[in-house]
Amino acid sequence: MPDESPKEEILVNVTPSEVRAALLENGILQEVYIERAARRGLISNIYKGRVSRVLPGMQAAFIDIGLERTAFLHASDIVRLRNGDNGETDIPLPDIRELVRDGEEILVQVVKDPLGNKGARLTTFITLPSRYVVLLPDGDAVGVSARIEDEDERERLRVFFEELLAESGCGVIVRTAAEGASDDALRADMKFLKKLWTVVQEQCRNGKVKTLVHEDLPLPARVLRDLVTVDVESIRVDSEEDFHVMKSFAATFLPEIESKLALYTRRRPIFDLHGTEDEIRKALARSIPLKSGGYVIFDQTEAMTTVDVNTGGYVGHRNLEETIYRTNLEAAVTIARQLRLRNLGGIIIIDFIDMEEEAHRQRVMQALEQALGRDHARHQITTVSPLGLVEMTRKRTRESLQHILCEDCPSCDGRGFVMTNETVCFEIFREVIRQHRQFTFDELLVLAHQDVIELMLDEQSSALAEIEGETGKTIRLQPEALYLQDQFDVVLM
Repeated sequence: MPDESPKEEILVNVTPSEVRAALLENGILQEVYIERAARRGLISNIYKGRVSRVLPGMQAAFIDIGLERTAFLHASDIVRLRNGDNGETDIPLPDIRELVRDGEEILVQVVKDPLGNKGARLTTFITLPSRYVVLLPDGDAVGVSARIEDEDERERLRVFFEELLAESGCGVIVRTAAEGASDDALRADMKFLKKLWTVVQEQCRNGKVKTLVHEDLPLPARVLRDLVTVDVESIRVDSEEDFHVMKSFAATFLPEIESKLALYTRRRPIFDLHGTEDEIRKALARSIPLKSGGYVIFDQTEAMTTVDVNTGGYVGHRNLEETIYRTNLEAAVTIARQLRLRNLGGIIIIDFIDMEEEAHRQRVMQALEQALGRDHARHQITTVSPLGLVEMTRKRTRESLQHILCEDCPSCDGRGFVMTNETVCFEIFREVIRQHRQFTFDELLVLAHQDVIELMLDEQSSALAEIEGETGKTIRLQPEALYLQDQFDVVLM
């Protein structure tokens, strides 16, 4: 029996300084988007920049687009525009110095937000998205979303746009939302995009260098344009002002989804529905429990994300292999959802529990691929490595949920651990001896965390007495409520 598509719902929460959008499938949170007024994303923004530095050794250039950090442009993101090969051929990349020069003005588009210490990633292959299609002003081909599986519909859309774009000198990517759309709606979409491209070109010609030429839509409008599919049953917004803006936007550009919009007016916060707020908090945790009793560990680092599956308290009912198989099967679905919810990208290594039977390994991989089937981000799963690890990549464009909502712990500097109380005690003892050998004083005052002071007075009291005897000085201890566990001061009196 074919799987039924899950029923989707979109919740939009608006506050004066932040907008959040949540995509739920059958009442379960799958994706969350956050846009803060002080730090809006840059993806799809188009800038008139200037080449500030060409790096032949990296086949790249730094482009000044007026941001705090210069942006990065690789040769592979220029050659498609200049050579017209659309990245489909094996033509070797020309030297970056043949493509751009220092001081040259250039029209670029952001494809990746600044992440960490890295500047934005740019391309000269401009794309302009709308509801049904993405216009490729410098392309010449028609591509159809792989999610449109009906071959007759794919052919209809391909033929329609090939005829519409004949001799226009541009190409398009047909989006999933175009499935079943009328010819008039598709034609209106193209008319709007061509007009928009004309405006962008005019602003580029007349605008100053290092300025924004075209800004992408704010999050509420992007939600309507990019996330609403035939599976979406409702879009609820808790701001009356934004509701009317979205209603007007839908009436103008997306009339078929206008009826799905609803203003949320209940006193209960909108993100309390279906436990959405709680699910966001859980997505910040390192460990995710499984219903069976097992758990999955997510470790996000600069280089990659590692995922480890453990049986935990699950003991199964038949044998060890069956226990491991059931745990891995449940973990595969959980991992796919968490990758979307946490917006984890780049290289991802998954360490499933080792399985003896090949059939079990294949079914777990199928479950992972199927669960990732509805992911909006492009991903690729490679074969299992010789060490039994599943290696995959997921396109990273925006910052992860953790990077948006969290910062490095001031106590451990992001390491994820702090020195034990015992270690801090020994550090204090060494510091006392160091001070005794270098300076003259009557007594010492040690300021430290309450737990450290208690340990020095209890288990380490004999060691403290020995140091007092060795130095011949009195050591006074004072707990400080505001000190972190590994923070202390030794004050000479």
